[in-house]
Amino acid sequence: MPAMTEPKLISGNANRSLANSIARRMSMHRGMNVGLVEARVERFNDQEIFVEVFENVRGEDMYIIQPTSNPANDNLMELLIMVDALRRSSANRITAVIPYFGYARQDRRAKARTPISAKLVANLLTEAGVDRVLTLDLHAAQIQGFFDIPVDNLYAAPVFALDIEHNFKGKLNDVMVISPDVGGVARARDLAKRIGCPLAIVDKRREKAGEIAEMIVIGDVSGKACIIVDDICDTAGTLCKAAEVLVQNGATEVHSYITHGVLSGPAVERVRNSVMKSLVITDSIEPSEAVKNAPNIRIVPTAPMFAQAILNIWNGTSVSSLFEAQTLSPIYEGMYSRG
Repeated sequence: MPAMTEPKLISGNANRSLANSIARRMSMHRGMNVGLVEARVERFNDQEIFVEVFENVRGEDMYIIQPTSNPANDNLMELLIMVDALRRSSANRITAVIPYFGYARQDRRAKARTPISAKLVANLLTEAGVDRVLTLDLHAAQIQGFFDIPVDNLYAAPVFALDIEHNFKGKLNDVMVISPDVGGVARARDLAKRIGCPLAIVDKRREKAGEIAEMIVIGDVSGKACIIVDDICDTAGTLCKAAEVLVQNGATEVHSYITHGVLSGPAVERVRNSVMKSLVITDSIEPSEAVKNAPNIRIVPTAPMFAQAILNIWNGTSVSSLFEAQTLSPIYEGMYSRG
C-alpha cells in the first residue's frame, strides 16, 4: 500500500553533497521539491555530538543519509544520535541510508580473541531505533544476517556495467575482468557475466602478515584490456601492485572499478603514479580534493540509484529491480547507452 506521507530526507556531515544530489533526483521524480530536513549536527568543545531537528517529523517516513566512512567513529555516532533524535520526535519509520557501511571488514573472527565489529554496529543501529537499512556493496553479504530488521543491499555492478559498455564500446571483445584476490571472485564473475567478458584472478601469496610476497595471474591476460573490480580501495597498495603484475603478464592496459574509494594515506599518490589508466569509484564516500584532482581517478554518481531505491521503499515496491542495468539505464537518463 502506498505511503500516505511524503518521504523526508535528513543528512549528517559525512557526505552532504551526495545527500543533496539524492534530494535533487527525488525532486525530479516526484515533480515537487524534496529538500533535506533542516537540522544542525555539530560538536561541543569537548567533541560531543549534538543534533537538533528544526522541522516537525511526527509520523513521518524518515531517511537518514550518512555513510560511516572516515572518521568512522564520529560518523557512526552522528548517525546513532540522529536516529535517537528522530525516534524521540515520534517519526513513524526511520531508514538508515548508509552508502558506505564502516566496520564491514570486521565481519568474522579471523583470529582468537578478536571482535566481530560489524555485528556490534548492527546491534547499535537496531537498538537506537533504525527500522530499515539501505546500503551499497556490503563487504560481506552475510552482514545482512547480523540485523533483525530489513536490509536492502544495492550493487554497483549494474552501474559499472553501463559505464564499461559506454567507455569500451566496440572493444568489449578485448576486455577481461580481474578479481584482485580469490575472495572477490564472485563479485568479479558477476560483472564479467553482465558485460559478457572472460575472468581472470590475481592470487596473492604472503610470507608474513602485511607483506605480499608474490602475485600470480591465473588466466591469460596477454593482449587484453584488464578491468580490476573490487568493493573497497583503502591504501591502494595491493591494487597498484596487481596492475603492475597484469602489465608484466601482457595486459595492454589496466583499469579499476572500485565501489568505495576509502583512499587513505598514500593511496591517491600511488594511483596517480601507477600503471593504471583509470580508477573508477562511486561517490559513496565524500571524495577529497586530492581525489577530485587526480587525473586518472573518475567518480560515477550513485544518487540516481539511491533516490530510486528510497522511492521504491517508500512506495512499497521492489528494490531488487535496481540490480539490473536495464532498470538503471533510464534512471541514469541516457548518461550511458547500451547500444
